[in-house]
Amino acid sequence: MAAKAQSGYNYQEWGIGAGASYQRGYTNIQRQYNDPGFNLNVIYNYNPYLPVEAELQFGKLSGGGTTVNLDPFGRKYVNNYKALIVHADFQLGGAIDYSDSWFLNAVKNFYAGLGIGLVDNDNTVQRTNVIASNGPLTYVFPGTDSSINVDLVFRVGYEFKIFDDYNEPAFAIDLNYIHSIVFDSGLDGYNDNRAEFKHNSEDQYRQFNIGFKYYFGHVTSYTKLIRQFN
Repeated sequence: MAAKAQSGYNYQEWGIGAGASYQRGYTNIQRQYNDPGFNLNVIYNYNPYLPVEAELQFGKLSGGGTTVNLDPFGRKYVNNYKALIVHADFQLGGAIDYSDSWFLNAVKNFYAGLGIGLVDNDNTVQRTNVIASNGPLTYVFPGTDSSINVDLVFRVGYEFKIFDDYNEPAFAIDLNYIHSIVFDSGLDGYNDNRAEFKHNSEDQYRQFNIGFKYYFGHVTSYTKLIRQFN
């Protein structure tokens, strides 16, 4: 046990973080736009290569328009959403021996993760048909402006660990890609008849995210050196 107390083995169990995303929806609306998103995180480090996080997301998703080139039916939505997600990211360092390889030491912080949560949709929607060639202008597209849907999340990324004077991870910068599948049809506010309107899959959205983490709390030791000095 004495070796585990040496410099480079220790890590702190808790952390907080924040991030910003460049994101886009994938719904039954043909034209989608890129919008900003943000997130706040509380992190529990089960070990230095397996963080479990509770994440609050908030931002905008949008698509469509009232002309045929933007949507064949003149549909348009802006979703100022919020989401609460719990996810775990497994970093490669938890599965490989990187002690004698500069390459494996460099790639040990790549990770893949899964999460599940709820998305609270708050849509502003063009609800009435505005294109006469597609039917009466009194036609109202079905759906709801507000809804809560289950969200299944897939994540891949890389974490840059920043060490303090005790050679413990004190901060981290994360670069990741996040893809979320949102069950039901609340993401764009439309629930059109699938026999009449093309709808190939569940609503989804993707994010390119950069995040910053600060670690604190109880210090514990890992079975391998977290920071290599060679």
